[in-house]
Amino acid sequence: MNEGGAVLPWLVIRQDGNGNQYRVGRYATEDEAKKIADSLDGRGQERLYWVERVSQAAR
Repeated sequence: MNEGGAVLPWLVIRQDGNGNQYRVGRYATEDEAKKIADSLDGRGQERLYWVERVSQAAR
């Protein structure tokens, strides 16, 4: 997917305490996405964050 012409294949996903999942953001690199997920995960709330790569079929 493109956002302003940039390819952003990495997603940060959040799951709350009820099992609901949300896309937090899209990022150009896996490292960038992991940094965001790690910074959000360390806040001590009942939420889980992880990184996924968007599949070719989803584009």
